[in-house]
Amino acid sequence: MLKKIGILFLISLSSCSLIKPKNKIPKTEFRGVWIATVVNIDWPQRGGDPWKKQQEEYLRILNFYKALNFNAVVVQIRTAGDAFYNSGISPWSRFLTGEEGLAPETDQDPLKWLIREAHIRGFEFHAWLNPYRATFDLNTEVLSENHDYFKHPDWMIKYGKKYYYNPGLPGVQNHMVSVIEEVVANYDIDAIHFDDYFYPYTIKDEVFNDSTSFLSNNPSRLSLENWRRSNIDSLVKQTHKAIKQQKPWVQFGISPFGVWKNKSTDPKGSDTKAGQTTYEDLYADPLLWMEKGWIDYLGPQIYWSLKLKVASHRVLLDWWAENYKNSNLYVGNGPYKLRNNSDKAWNKKKELPKQLRLARKTEAVRGNVFFSARSLMSGNKDIVNYIKKELYSYPSFTPASPLIVREEQPLPELATIEDKDNYLSITFKFQDSSNTRFANVYAIKNPKKPPSCKPENIIGQIFMDSSSSFNIGKGLIKQRKHIAVTFTDRFRKETEPIVILLN
Repeated sequence: MLKKIGILFLISLSSCSLIKPKNKIPKTEFRGVWIATVVNIDWPQRGGDPWKKQQEEYLRILNFYKALNFNAVVVQIRTAGDAFYNSGISPWSRFLTGEEGLAPETDQDPLKWLIREAHIRGFEFHAWLNPYRATFDLNTEVLSENHDYFKHPDWMIKYGKKYYYNPGLPGVQNHMVSVIEEVVANYDIDAIHFDDYFYPYTIKDEVFNDSTSFLSNNPSRLSLENWRRSNIDSLVKQTHKAIKQQKPWVQFGISPFGVWKNKSTDPKGSDTKAGQTTYEDLYADPLLWMEKGWIDYLGPQIYWSLKLKVASHRVLLDWWAENYKNSNLYVGNGPYKLRNNSDKAWNKKKELPKQLRLARKTEAVRGNVFFSARSLMSGNKDIVNYIKKELYSYPSFTPASPLIVREEQPLPELATIEDKDNYLSITFKFQDSSNTRFANVYAIKNPKKPPSCKPENIIGQIFMDSSSSFNIGKGLIKQRKHIAVTFTDRFRKETEPIVILLN
């Protein structure tokens, strides 16, 4: 047993300011990746494969992005009225089990396992759900008898080659809120996440037939366009309320289509020529959601190259940076286009890195999220290596929500340090450890000076899971005589550092 020397001194995190340093790796920066499960885009490789094989595939994704110093995974757990978890509302997804409604052949709860493995590696887990897509195609024979298509046929609208939930029905809205409440209540997630699918993208010569619900559920006599937007606004507002009532630390994020409006239809719009817009075609108004404080973060999908004339990534990033408020702003990047797109800009090694640099130097932007996981795992090693070396060479923490004011918590006291064969087991006395998420261990060069909280000094981020102790491998500590430890809670707030003399 190592002799307990105690806490040498406590230093405030004034040296760890959240203001972005110029040309340096920020301490706080969202680095997320979407893991798409619909039609097995990213995971699992095939529905119905043995659970052990699916586990190995998932861990391969996590370990790849852990090596790149990412800090969040956005995992699709509801693709089209289904569930990647044990639900009393929705049937098991065929993209997991091979047959919709069929439970996986494992005693484990798949979603609990997915979340825990992400947390162990230092990732936040954002549960990504598609609220309104009811089916992926018109083949309803593959659906479970417990799918809403059969249970609530009056909720369904056929449009193009899919069925959609009708957002204008109060029953649909209540149902979607119940879906969210079930996930938040039963799983240790860090956020609920919606993507860009609200009302469906416009299809030429197709009509989204919601006229009956428009006439019967429109007491304010709004125009059709404003009524549709009000339906989406209502779901966003109710979802935010439902999340915060159960677990106030769980964030709510939305990743809308990258163009709000073109300037040609509204002077406030972006200088773009997008064929569709999130406001006019999808009936989504993220500017209102931010203004009202209904979302913790916004991640617009700016999937175009920097200089594309009709929708420049640079122009759109600047537009969102000028128009965001009351939430964190992340940029949705499209590495799926790398060397696989008619826009030849994506053939260039530095197109994606330049987008990341632009986001980092833009004060309003707090990070990035990539679509999708397999994009960087299936080639493009030169780009991956460049990002790791030049941009993500050190870990970074996920941002706290600007909507949440978290009171300062008392610092824990060091209790014991036990010397095991290959690791140290360090225990603290917390007044309340229930919200403790990670222990962050920093290297210290001179214990007589305030510890530096720079990202390059992080030697370990250990998942605490509300525990009062953690283990750290001796290989990480090496021959150091001192370390500094901070704790990050569920609200993403980091404590002041505690400096410990090890021997």
